[in-house]
Amino acid sequence: MSESPNIIHEDTMQWTEASQGKFRFHCANEEALYVLEGEGTLRLGDKEIALRKGHFVTLAPGAGNAHRLINSSDKPLKYICVSTAVQQDVIVYPDSDKIGVFGGAISGGPDRRPTWMFKRSADVGYFEGEPDA
Repeated sequence: MSESPNIIHEDTMQWTEASQGKFRFHCANEEALYVLEGEGTLRLGDKEIALRKGHFVTLAPGAGNAHRLINSSDKPLKYICVSTAVQQDVIVYPDSDKIGVFGGAISGGPDRRPTWMFKRSADVGYFEGEPDA
């Protein structure tokens, strides 16, 4: 049974370390961040945007919205992350040349594990290995 694309998944997160998260973009899920406490820097493509309490950011799927949230202070960065609850998603990590294929659990949920994680450089042709190709 598939879930409605209108279902929303929400997590409250807190980062105390200087830098967290991986630079990535989603192919299916949209995310929104609302900063509750602290200060951070959102790396969005080649831009860096300062965030603080009360700031709200939306992140649509796609390469143009590759992002990473960094705690840029010595105090905790606490925020709410809201996401569409598309169970099947492909997440691309441009800095490390990886692709993660996810399925079977809501994005950010406790059972979220990649179904496959591989290097983009492992690309093969569409018909490679097919017996009738």
